[in-house]
Amino acid sequence: MTQRLHLVFGGELIDPTKNAFKDVNDIHIVGMFPDYETAFNAWKENAQRTVDNAHMRYFIAHIHRLRDEGVEASPTEELGS
Repeated sequence: MTQRLHLVFGGELIDPTKNAFKDVNDIHIVGMFPDYETAFNAWKENAQRTVDNAHMRYFIAHIHRLRDEGVEASPTEELGS
């Protein structure tokens, strides 16, 4: 069975219309989750908890998309070329 890992993280943004963090040292790592459903639930809980702060954002990163072991070079690695 293929694992589809998801990372949930968030923090305060410099500008709520962009995705640049105000302080990358202050990013809240919620955790790594084995499927999208549990990641979404964690994202939703944290996003709702901080709804009154327009500068706070939480994200779901699809970690399983970063590296495909079955391919010699993943598209992510090719970006640096």
